[in-house]
Amino acid sequence: MIDRWVDLLRHGEVEGGECFRGSRDDALTSRGWAQLRAALADALPYERILSSPARRCADPARELAARTGLPLVLEPDLRERHFGDWEGQRAEAIDPELLARFWADPVAVTPPGAEPFEDFRARVLGGWERLRQTDARHSLVVTHGGVIRVMLGAVLGLADEALLLVEVPHAALTRLRLPAPPWRPSLVFHGTQGGPRPC
Repeated sequence: MIDRWVDLLRHGEVEGGECFRGSRDDALTSRGWAQLRAALADALPYERILSSPARRCADPARELAARTGLPLVLEPDLRERHFGDWEGQRAEAIDPELLARFWADPVAVTPPGAEPFEDFRARVLGGWERLRQTDARHSLVVTHGGVIRVMLGAVLGLADEALLLVEVPHAALTRLRLPAPPWRPSLVFHGTQGGPRPC
């Protein structure tokens, strides 16, 4: 059996600036659209596209699907973590003591009303397992920084506490190799911008 590939693409810059944005459904800025179009300018011949339902992911995924004729699946498990009372808040507007505790231990410290990290991880990994079971040779997944971190953590065996140390810039592209069993998935590259590289 030949290797399969999954490209993870984070959405581009979003209207409203930097804030805790999990379930907020903000649109991309014009710069965010340009970032994603540049990242996919030389897109490889994907066989399908999966996307978070959030429009900052789904809108460019729909555009690519319309341009290429590829099937598109909106996958709820690829949504970003919901941050509860922190949704839409900039870091400086949040209680500094609680925010410091969160940055120090984002697994154990849950923002008020937020999705617990364990639930978020379980949801994302459920989507990852379904993704691994498909027979598409090359899939594109348009999603969020937190989702990408959880998937990378699963592939690389990272401790949950280390996931925030993984940088995932806007429009960053990450490629994972899915070899035939019994071989394990591996990271090919992470965080590149400006278009996919050949396999």
